[in-house]
Parts: sequence; structure tokens; C-alpha cells
Amino acid sequence: MKSTNNNNNTSTNTKLILLHPYVQKQGGSNRLRLLAFISFFTVAFLLTLIYTRELLPTKNTTAATTLSGTVASISTPLPTTVVNTLLHYASRSNDSFHMSYAELKPISDVLRKCSSPCNFLVFGLTHETLLWKALNPNGRTVFIEENRYYAAYFEEIHPEFDVFDVQYTTKTSEMRDLIKSAKDQIRNECKPVQNLLFSECKLGINDLPNHVYEVDWDVILIDGPRGEGQEGPGRMAPIFTAGVLARSKKSGNAKTHVFVHDYYRVVERVYGDEFLCRENLVESNDMLAHFMVEKMDENSFHFCRNQTWKSTS
Repeated sequence: MKSTNNNNNTSTNTKLILLHPYVQKQGGSNRLRLLAFISFFTVAFLLTLIYTRELLPTKNTTAATTLSGTVASISTPLPTTVVNTLLHYASRSNDSFHMSYAELKPISDVLRKCSSPCNFLVFGLTHETLLWKALNPNGRTVFIEENRYYAAYFEEIHPEFDVFDVQYTTKTSEMRDLIKSAKDQIRNECKPVQNLLFSECKLGINDLPNHVYEVDWDVILIDGPRGEGQEGPGRMAPIFTAGVLARSKKSGNAKTHVFVHDYYRVVERVYGDEFLCRENLVESNDMLAHFMVEKMDENSFHFCRNQTWKSTS
């Protein structure tokens, strides 16, 4: 009986021994599969990384080429046919207050000849505002507007424009008194060469952003604010301010082109002669006057070489 029990035990043990290697074999196979799986993804990751790094220089080069091409295209002046087309349609607008071709052409010609980047300062948001920006694609064009609400509205629909509002304190009815005041203060607050930001001259515009006074303006157009009526602000302050900005330039072209629109009116003509000077007048008609004002020494205390009192009658 005992012997039988031993055989049974041996038989049982033998079966357990036969099963054990099978379990070990299965475990080894799973490990191999896991190792192969990890190796596959490791190799795939390394290949992806190498491929991506090889592509990056190509993309950067392409981007640089594109950017370079964009800059080159931006710095290219507008073709003559494009400029003439813009002037043609702008001068044939149904707007009652638009400029004629004869008025637009001199300003356009100066802008086209202006060395790039051209600094263009415009007083007044008018029918031609979009045109002025388009004709100076490589430069800086800044607009000064009397109506703060319209200025804000215009910038909202044209965020690429620089528009600043100014609250004028002058009245057309004061034109004679303001000239007298400026002549009395010509060696102090109203001198022809100064930084208007710190000036208390009644004709000087001193509440624009600081950087406006630091720019050497190449072209200035005065087509605002309102000039009609005795209670209107008139264009006395812009004309005086343009004269000071032109004479106070630190660098760039020594001369500044200053255009005064509506030159047939008394204020525009009298103040143009007084602060931009008749000897600087290049050409004029009833609607537009073109002055070229040269920068002056800071110790100069006269606006014109032949300074005389202009009749305001």
C-alpha cells in the first residue's frame, strides 16, 4: 500500500514538472513581444525626429524667402498706371467736396518723388484720405482730425490708419488778434524753431502724441479743420504748426513740402503768406498752394526773410 502511494505521489510530481516549463515558455514569449513593440515605437520616434529636423531649415528658408519677397514688393513704388487710375477715380467722385485732378496731381507728384520712407502729415479726414494712404505705401502717413468721434469711427473701420484728434481753441474771427499775439511772442512761445510739445503759443498745436513732434515730416497737407464761418476753428493753427515743424527738422531733407488747400479763402492765404512765406511759394491757384519751407537755425527769430505785416482785409 505504501509503495502504491509513493508511485501516485511520483506520478503527480512528474505532471507538475512537465507543466512548469510550459508556463515559463509563455512568459518569455510575452516579454519578447513587448520588447519588439517598444523597439518599434522607439525607432519610429527617432525616425520622425530626424525627419522633422531635416525639414525645419527648409521651412525657415521658405519663410525667410517669402518675407524677403514681401518686403521687396512693399518697397516697390506704385506703377504710374495705378497712380493715374487712383487720381482719375478720386477726382471724378460724386462727393461735393472732392479735389479736382489739378489739385490732386501736384500732391501725388511730390509723394512719388519723396525718398522712402516718406513721412506725410495730413490735417483733416476728407474724401481723399484713403487716396493719401495709398499714394504713400512705403512711408508713414498720419492724419489729424478735429472731430474725435469721427476719428475714432474711422480708425475702427480702418485700423491700419494712424488718426489723432485735436481740440482746436481758435476761431476764425480771431485771426487778426492771433497773428499779433504770435508776432509779439516770436522770440519766446511762438518762435519758428521749437518743440511745440512744450509751447504755450496760442497758434501752436501742442496736444498731439509725443512722437509726432519727433518725426521729420517730408510732406504736410493742410485740408482741415473747418474753415468756414466766423465761429469755426479755421486753419490758422495747422498752418502755423506746419511752419514750425518744417523749420525745426533735425535730419532728413532740409526742405518740407507744405500744401494748403482752399487757398482762395482769407485765412489760408494770409496765414500762408505770414508763416509759410511768399518766397517759399512754388505754385498756387485759387484752390491749392504749394510751399517749400527750409529748416532753420534754432536761434532764428523770423519766419520769412522779408517779414512784413500782411493785410487781413
